Amino acid sequence: MSALLQTRGLQLAFCGVVVADSIDFELQQGERLAVIGQNGAGKTTFINICTGFIRPTGGSVHFDGRDITRMAPRAIVQRGIGRSFQLPQLFLEHTVRDCIRLAAAGRSGLLRLWTPLARVLPDGEIDRILELVGLRERADDLCALLPEGQRKLLDIAMALVLQPKLLIMDEPTSGVSTEEKHGLMAIIMRVLDEQKITSIFVEHDVDIVTRYATRVAAWIAGRIAADGQPAEVLGNPEIRRNVIGE
Repeated sequence: MSALLQTRGLQLAFCGVVVADSIDFELQQGERLAVIGQNGAGKTTFINICTGFIRPTGGSVHFDGRDITRMAPRAIVQRGIGRSFQLPQLFLEHTVRDCIRLAAAGRSGLLRLWTPLARVLPDGEIDRILELVGLRERADDLCALLPEGQRKLLDIAMALVLQPKLLIMDEPTSGVSTEEKHGLMAIIMRVLDEQKITSIFVEHDVDIVTRYATRVAAWIAGRIAADGQPAEVLGNPEIRRNVIGE
């Protein structure tokens, strides 16, 4: 079976600091990959390359059988890669419902002057998407009123509107209280499983990684130092010493 996402020989350095060191990587359809590593290890750089926000100086990225190395982020989204950010990218002055409409407008190319938002997506479809992430009752609330956990869920819902085959999440539990983290991830992973969406998520919380990942890739100094089953990677002495910090 061919890989859904594949990189070959990815290379990138900033001011002499190597942040991508000849990365060869494959992700199969249906996997839940957790990306772990200390700050500066190259995790976010890797997903920025895969989503078109940074171009590598060497190597290639293929998604669903097509070379996307030099595509713009918008084109990559249209190919089927969605993304959520460490800080949710919301329209805080708009309602939850309108955020979904704006995401849909961006997908369909209708985000233009004088295009009424009400024409972009029917209320019933918006309600269905919000129901998936538990935000149906907050559809008409301003985004600015949402607590951090619900902002994260709205960010995910906006990505779902794009109908991705792969969703890449940069620290989906950051800024969320310890008590809420597992509930948040349980909702996200349930939705992705139901929608048959493959996922990559950057995470620092070992408990979250252990419970929700089917595979773990550990970054050290711009390279993948270990890649495999969660118990295997998290039990690796090098990873426990240099990533987990024991």
